[in-house]
Amino acid sequence: MFWLLAILAYLLGSLSFAILLSRMAGGPDPRASGSGNPGATNMLRVAGKRLAILTLIGDLLKGLLPVLIASLFDFSLQQQAWIGLAAVIGHLYPLYFNFRGGKGVATAAGMLLGLYPPAALLAVAAWLLAFSLTRTSSLAALIATPLTLPLLAWQQPAALLPVCVLTGLIVWRHRGNLRDLFAGRERHF
Repeated sequence: MFWLLAILAYLLGSLSFAILLSRMAGGPDPRASGSGNPGATNMLRVAGKRLAILTLIGDLLKGLLPVLIASLFDFSLQQQAWIGLAAVIGHLYPLYFNFRGGKGVATAAGMLLGLYPPAALLAVAAWLLAFSLTRTSSLAALIATPLTLPLLAWQQPAALLPVCVLTGLIVWRHRGNLRDLFAGRERHF
């Protein structure tokens, strides 16, 4: 049952709300506009606030729902975390869109919300603070995600390994942003 739910989580994660909403609204493919990332931040740039908010909600739910379903089946916290990670991997490397996905931040936030809400709230607060100070979404994401690790290690150690993998994947997906940050070329709002 664990593997079936993990596969279903990956397939759910593979749905790109940015691409689907852009198509439904007759807008440009977010992978071909703005930063090229099919996520809420780029949707704000290329499609406006309404579609960006809908993308954010859809991406959050992709991470949250598999964790909640795993919880209903009485999976351990670590199993729930691995299932949530499968949804994030689906967002990063979506089957339906030639494995060309987003950066996983909103889907990871949904996963954290399902696993341990205080960690998700810490990540959101850190993201909001970093973004308000720098006006740089990628830097805010790179600061917020690793900040949850000490809290999880202390309060929910069973989720620590999957969340460490999650953090590594998010940093990996932001490697171009890191290069641009160090070179002073990163996009700001």
